[in-house]
Amino acid sequence: MQKVSGSIPLSSTTGLKNTPMEPFVEKPVRTGLGLLALLLPLLPGIAAAQQTITIQKPWMRYLLPNIPAAGYMTLLNTGNAPVTFTGASSPACGMLMLHKSEDDSGMAMMMDVPNITIPPGGSQVFAPGGYHLMCMQPHMKIGETVPVTLNFQGGSPVSTSLPVYGAQGSP
Repeated sequence: MQKVSGSIPLSSTTGLKNTPMEPFVEKPVRTGLGLLALLLPLLPGIAAAQQTITIQKPWMRYLLPNIPAAGYMTLLNTGNAPVTFTGASSPACGMLMLHKSEDDSGMAMMMDVPNITIPPGGSQVFAPGGYHLMCMQPHMKIGETVPVTLNFQGGSPVSTSLPVYGAQGSP
């Protein structure tokens, strides 16, 4: 058995002439890119959150280390498709949950909310007495700014910063 190094011309083993591989590689790549261009409009929501969500007036209310803090803001959906907000995270919170406060016949209640869908051109306000981000085991101080990552269904996370205020809230 003879050891072969280098390359063997195709004509010596198969009877075929040497042909460059570029046409065989280039065509599937072009076809794949064309197919991707056709399918992209059919995939709504992919990275849509990052491109269509605007965050206004973000802030965090902090009271004491052993009392949950709360995050507030307004989310605007400037896109043409609904965007579903699924939750948030922050290194300044042991756990950060999506909550809603309601008054039911004079009884104040707070509920965990799995997600909120914001319609195209619509907004969702997070404010005291309504939707808010509940920060358990807060690690922050008044006057600081804490990083928060907002998560959206089918989209990329969106990072923001919330200035921390005390009991009186934002100015």
